[in-house]
Amino acid sequence: MLDAETPVLDNHLHLDPDNHRGIDAVRDFARLGGTHLLVVNKPSWHLGVEAEAGEDFRYVFERTIEIVEEASEVLEGRAWPVLGVHPGLISRLVDDRGFEPAEARDLMQAGLDVAAEYVADGEALALKSGRPHYDVSDAVWEASNDVMRHAFEHGGDLDCAVQLHTEASEEMTTVAEWGEDAGMERHQVVKHYAAGRLEGPTPSVMSEKDRLERAAERGEPFLMETDYVDDPDRPGAVLGPKTVPRRVRWLLEEGYDEAVRTAHVETPDLVYGIDTEATLEREA
Repeated sequence: MLDAETPVLDNHLHLDPDNHRGIDAVRDFARLGGTHLLVVNKPSWHLGVEAEAGEDFRYVFERTIEIVEEASEVLEGRAWPVLGVHPGLISRLVDDRGFEPAEARDLMQAGLDVAAEYVADGEALALKSGRPHYDVSDAVWEASNDVMRHAFEHGGDLDCAVQLHTEASEEMTTVAEWGEDAGMERHQVVKHYAAGRLEGPTPSVMSEKDRLERAAERGEPFLMETDYVDDPDRPGAVLGPKTVPRRVRWLLEEGYDEAVRTAHVETPDLVYGIDTEATLEREA
C-alpha cells in the first residue's frame, strides 16, 4: 500500500455501468492505493444511444453520474464525473448515418449544452470534447474544431476545465489560446492521453514509465491517467485500473516525490479546484 497521506488520482478513465467490470475496476484501483477518480462518460453509442437531439445524451450523463456515486462509496477519497461528447461521434454521424458535417456539429454542440447543465448544477466537475485523432475531411475537421470551441465557451462561462481527446501532439498552443479566448485559464485546457511534454494545455499523461519520467523531469503541472475503457471486448485496455497507483509507487521509489505531489495534489487543485488531501479519509 501507499503512504496513508498520499492521494492517488486517475484523471481519465471510463466505467461501464452495465456491461463490464464497473465498480470491480474501482475496487482494484482502491486496493492498490488509489483514492480519487475522474470518470469520463463512455462514448454515447457504447451505451446504446444513437443521438438525434441534445437531450438524447442525458441518459449517458445520468448513468455516468450514478456509477460515479457508487465509486465514491468504494474510494477513500472520491470520484467526480467529467461529461461531454466524444469527438469520434462526428465520424459515426457523417460516415454511418448520413449527417452533413454542419448537422453533426450542431448535434454535438447540443449534447455539450446538456453536459454543461450538470457542471452548472454541481453534479459534474468538468467537460469533455476534442477533435478526431485520425485523418478526416476538411469539413469534418472544421466542424470538430467548432464543437471543441463550443466546449471552451462553456468552460469560460462555468469556470471549469475541458478535457480534450485529440491527435497526438506535443505542441497545442493554439488550442490552449482558443480556450483563453473563450474566457478559460490556459491550465483549464487539459489534453488527455498526453506524452510527457506538451506546450499549451495541461498534459494528462498516460501512465507509462517513459512518459512519466519526462513529465517529472520537466517540472511543470501534469496529471496521470490510464484511459481505462472498461470494454468487455478489450479487457485491460488502454491501461488497467491498477496502473496509476503502481506508477505512483514507482515514482516515489525513483525519488520523484515532488512530481507525485504535483500530479495528485497541486495540479488537480490548479485545474479543477479540487482538494485531494481534504477529501481523503484513508486511515494511517
